[in-house]
Amino acid sequence: MALNMAFLQLPEVYNLIHHSDRGIQYCSMAYTNLLSKKSIRISMTQNGDPNENAMAERLNGILKQELLKKKYQSYQEAKTEIDIAVKIYNEKRPHLSCDLLTPERAHAESGILKRHWKKEKEIITE
Repeated sequence: MALNMAFLQLPEVYNLIHHSDRGIQYCSMAYTNLLSKKSIRISMTQNGDPNENAMAERLNGILKQELLKKKYQSYQEAKTEIDIAVKIYNEKRPHLSCDLLTPERAHAESGILKRHWKKEKEIITE
């Protein structure tokens, strides 16, 4: 139902990729057929592990947390805001997972990048 509601808001011209994990609802023939009929490309993690496609998952999280709190007046306005967010994510925002570099800079580097996030506390059992 949610997918059909989203289709009602699609502009005449669009070029979309639908990214998801391998949840049963997203892999169903009915769901994938709906996407295919609208010429929407399907992107899924290989094994259903969100860490497998960390960049897409992280960017989706940023979009949900930072951009979807606002109601946009048009598709073009939303697209412009998303383009800006992606540019910031790739070119301006340093990431703890890639030695405090931006993804753009990290991809230009060679060798292993140091990760700067804190490890979860070890659980000690007695």
